[in-house]
Amino acid sequence: MSKATVIGLGKSGVAAARLLKREGWEVELSDSNTSETLLQQQQELAAEQITVKLGQSLELNGDNLPQLIVVSPGVPWDIPILIKARQLGIETIGEMELAWRNLQSLPWVGITGTNGKTTTTALIAAIFQAAKLDAPACGNIGYAACEVALSCRGQGTGGVGETFDNSCTDTINCVSSLDWVIAELSSYQIESSSSLAPRIGVWTTFTPDHLSRHKTLENYYNIKAKLLHQSELQVFNGDDAYLRQQGLSVWPNAYWTSVKGKDFLISEKGFYIEDGWVVEKLTATSAPEPIVKVSTLRMVGEHNQQNLLMAVATARLAGINRDAIALAISEFPGVAHRLEHICTWEGIDFINDSKATNYDAAEVGLASVKSPAILIAGGEAKAGDDTGWLAQIQTKAAAVLLIGSAAPAFAQRLQEVGYYSYHIVETMEKAVPRAAELAKEYQAPVVLLSPACASFDQYPNFEVRGDRFRELCLAWAAGGKLQHNLILSSSL
Repeated sequence: MSKATVIGLGKSGVAAARLLKREGWEVELSDSNTSETLLQQQQELAAEQITVKLGQSLELNGDNLPQLIVVSPGVPWDIPILIKARQLGIETIGEMELAWRNLQSLPWVGITGTNGKTTTTALIAAIFQAAKLDAPACGNIGYAACEVALSCRGQGTGGVGETFDNSCTDTINCVSSLDWVIAELSSYQIESSSSLAPRIGVWTTFTPDHLSRHKTLENYYNIKAKLLHQSELQVFNGDDAYLRQQGLSVWPNAYWTSVKGKDFLISEKGFYIEDGWVVEKLTATSAPEPIVKVSTLRMVGEHNQQNLLMAVATARLAGINRDAIALAISEFPGVAHRLEHICTWEGIDFINDSKATNYDAAEVGLASVKSPAILIAGGEAKAGDDTGWLAQIQTKAAAVLLIGSAAPAFAQRLQEVGYYSYHIVETMEKAVPRAAELAKEYQAPVVLLSPACASFDQYPNFEVRGDRFRELCLAWAAGGKLQHNLILSSSL
């Protein structure tokens, strides 16, 4: 029996291990960490005859070497053990590549980009599903890609050429009934996927990120570019400065988009906004055709109009009709924790942008809402250039409430740029009622949580932080000042 090793006991790693086991491999899963949760998973997987080694790193010594190593997305591609594995001739791939090998008979949409890919992926999946297509979102959103491959034991062929049995047991439909795979792909996942070739590739934005892992901007760009080069059809955000600079000289056959109108398309075919409509021009000689009103999308901000254009472009290239597109967009609630409208209280909108964990994202968040806004910011600070974010605060924020460990440093930075309408409130429990009061005082139409920080000083992750904000906002809207008193008393 061939031996495979999976590195990383996360959702992707577990799904990869189970998929390999189903294909007939002897599977070992390793993780350098250990915890009660991981120990419980270890026991569950042992019952499935999958060996899990916790608290230790993979070693490649002796004769019993694996024939295949599958790497979870969070594991760096160039760590010494993986370099050694490749030198020894051991095939080393990522979890996404394993899923692709099982699902490559299906058409894929692959979405990548520094920012915007989660919203674009979710919107694309919603449109495909409105068109009655079975098209699960996976990768960085929704299911792990190998979970989609695992989702059916029905007819189909596995990566080692085995035919599955005929009993479907999962909530996703059988692989044989799937129509498309909609995959959000990080640079980590692309880097470890040698043969992944989507039917449609989408590139949302490109700005410097993950350089501690990818070393240079050129390397980071080339990793993402690989996905688009291997895609049959390509969709680009033509309003992104870096991608626009690459332009037709690098991507001559791509479909480009622009929220600024037809005159800003850099090719003779693409998708743009004109007179409040998303308009398509599929060839150099075809007439422009309006597809859907921009106002159908409830999400705010120019960046979301860019996401809308790329999603509509993808849907049209997949042959989806205008009615399904309009229906999906009108019902699309947005992505949790990204400019997510929570509630309206006495004319004030409470908006959750907890996913804004750096200055660039928080700057976009604040620029996207009505002004003046009451901003809640802070948490565990990250390195970065805060210049644009601070300028946006000066322009848009009536007041800033600071929480978490970054509060003193943020207060100092605000003072340095001459902004003094801030309050250090420390916790979310104090921030929400105080923000409501200040919104009334300043007649501000928006209370915005857009932290510009990681969450780890007070919360396990940004999702938990956003969930807590949501709970407090809904409680405030339901109970007003009575709830304020309860929150204050519970925090003493």
